[in-house]
Amino acid sequence: MKKYKITIEEMISQDFEVEAEDVEKAMQIAQKKYKNGEFVLAPGNLVCKQMAITKPNEDVTEWVEF
Repeated sequence: MKKYKITIEEMISQDFEVEAEDVEKAMQIAQKKYKNGEFVLAPGNLVCKQMAITKPNEDVTEWVEF
């Protein structure tokens, strides 16, 4: 029997509001708030999940949604 490394990736999503002068400033504010822990995504807002076999090299697969 072989050992396989399975990688599972999840994507979560949540909306936040910022007030800014323009789009660039809004992105800067949002990034800063995220890095400072002011914007924290709540678990459970799952958008998609996928998995792939990533080792051994001869058995690597494409990402598969499940």
